[in-house]
Amino acid sequence: MKKIIKVLLSFALILPIFNLSSYQTVSAQENEEVVELDFWTFWGSEPRRNFIEHIVEEFNNSQDEIHVNHTYLPWGDIFTKNLASIAAGDPADVIVNDINTVAQRAEKNQNTNLTEFINQEDDTFSEKYYENLWNATLFEGESYALPFTTDTRLLYYNKDIMEEVGLDPEQPPTTWAELQEMAMKMDVKNGDNYDRIGYVPRYGVQGDFYYMNATGHGFWDFENNVPTINNPEGIAALDWVVDYENQYGSDTLNAFTAEFGNQQADPFMNGKIGMMIKEGTHYSQIAAYAPDLNFGVTTVPEFENSTGGTTSWGGGFVVEIPYGAEHPAESWEFIKYLTDRTSQEYWAVNNFDNVAHIEAAESAISNEALSEKGQEVYQAAVENMEYTILTPQPLAIPDIMTYINTELDNIYLGYKTPQEALDDAQNMVEQMLP
Repeated sequence: MKKIIKVLLSFALILPIFNLSSYQTVSAQENEEVVELDFWTFWGSEPRRNFIEHIVEEFNNSQDEIHVNHTYLPWGDIFTKNLASIAAGDPADVIVNDINTVAQRAEKNQNTNLTEFINQEDDTFSEKYYENLWNATLFEGESYALPFTTDTRLLYYNKDIMEEVGLDPEQPPTTWAELQEMAMKMDVKNGDNYDRIGYVPRYGVQGDFYYMNATGHGFWDFENNVPTINNPEGIAALDWVVDYENQYGSDTLNAFTAEFGNQQADPFMNGKIGMMIKEGTHYSQIAAYAPDLNFGVTTVPEFENSTGGTTSWGGGFVVEIPYGAEHPAESWEFIKYLTDRTSQEYWAVNNFDNVAHIEAAESAISNEALSEKGQEVYQAAVENMEYTILTPQPLAIPDIMTYINTELDNIYLGYKTPQEALDDAQNMVEQMLP
C-alpha cells in the first residue's frame, strides 16, 4: 500500500508548470540504512505545499542514502516549536526560518554553524547567492544558514490612468517630487470624498520604508554598532510622508481605505489608486484577479538630495539546521539541494518568488513557463536586487523596532513631529545600550 501511495503522490506532484531535472528514481524507504530527515516549513496552502513537496520528492529520488519527510506547521507555531524542540534536544533536521534574525539565533546557539561544510565546497560557494542575502546569514563572520528566498519592493503604476490624465505611461516618476505631481493629477474627487487617489504613501509599505529609501540603510549602523534613528535624511523623508497625507486629512484617507480588503477589493487592481509600492511577487495576485490590468513596474523613486538613491527594502527566508540536529552532514546535503540552481529556478517560476541563487533568478526571467508580463515584472524585481537592502536586527538591541514603531505611530497619529519622535527613539535606544 505504501508503494501505491508513493506512486500516486509522484503523479500528483507533476502538476507544477516548471519541473526539475529528471533523476533516476530510487526508493529510499527500501534501503534499510537510509537516514531519515524531518524538514519543517510553514508552506501548507496550495499550491506552495505541492511545490515544496515536489522538490523534496526529487531530492529523495536523486539518491538512496537520505530520505526527507516534509512537516507543515502553521506560521504561528513553527518558530515557537522550533525553539522548544531545540531546548528539549530533539529538533527538526532542517527548517525554513527568517533571514533577518539568523545572527540572533546563532548567538543563542539555536542553529548550526555551517563553516565545516562550506569549507568542503568550492571557494566561490558563497558567490552563488546575492551578497546582501549571504551577509544576513553571518554571525561573527561565519554562516549559520543558506539563503533561500527574498523579496524587493517596486513601484507599480496604472498606464491607462496615466494616459487618461495626460501623462506619458512610458515615463514613470523617478523622484518623489515627480510622483507627487503625477499622483495629484490622477485624483478624482466626488464632493468631500475621493473616487480615486493617485498615491497613498502608506498603502503597500509602512512609513519606515521612506526612511530607508532616503538614507540607504536601516536604523542601525552595523559597522560602528550604534543607532542611526534620527538621521536627517530619514527625518526629511517622514516629513514628506506626513505633508503628503495631510493634503487629504486622516479622516479622508481612512474613509477611502476602509473598503480595501481582499484581493478582489485591491485598490490598484480596481483602479482606485493610480500608483503603489508592493513586492515584485504581488504580480501573482494581479495575474490571478486582474489579468487585463494595463500596468508597468519600475524602481521606487528617490528623494532628491538624499544618500539613499533608489533604495528598496527586502526580507526573506533561509534554510538552516537547528542546533543539536541528529544528522547535520545529511541535512547539509539537503539544504545545498534546496538552494542550488535547479531547485531555486523551479521555486522562482512556480511561486513567482525572488530566490537567493543569482543564476537561478536570472534564468527564471526568460523561462517560458512565465507569461510575457510575468517575465517583465520578474526581470524588474531581479534587477532591483541591486538597490535592495535587508535590515537584520542588531544583537545589542534585538527589539529595536518595538521602540521605533511606537514613535512612528506617534508621528502618524499627529502626537509628535518626525524630528521629535525620532530624537526620542534615538535617546531611548542609546540609554538601553550595554
